[in-house]
Amino acid sequence: MSEDARLMANHRLHLVPVVLALANPPWQRDVWLDPAVFENLDHVFHTLFDDFCDADEPERFLGISLRTEEEVSLMRQLGVVLNAVVTQAPNDSDEEYLQSPSWPEVVAVAGRLAQVMVANDLKELAALQEST
Repeated sequence: MSEDARLMANHRLHLVPVVLALANPPWQRDVWLDPAVFENLDHVFHTLFDDFCDADEPERFLGISLRTEEEVSLMRQLGVVLNAVVTQAPNDSDEEYLQSPSWPEVVAVAGRLAQVMVANDLKELAALQEST
């Protein structure tokens, strides 16, 4: 496996679960609103905007954590709706984010992105399986 492939795999190990979490409202309530659980929306924002991608400028991550132009486009859309949610949550709490008027759009965009990312990862895994 090449270094580029290892980097992509490492980034996606962090990025895909976060996108899946954004697409799952029951999980969000059960995990992000439980103070005993480590993961919260702060973790999500760091993963999407700082650590493994930049949802404001996802083009820079094509070939690093994003596989296709479709993923780039959907990540940009996700960044736009997440930024809208931030403006609707003046106290910066997870509860406010989940109750904001734009949250259903976050869930919808994340759902589309999750579907594309998982499908692309499965194609990559199938190609790896065929090459062995």
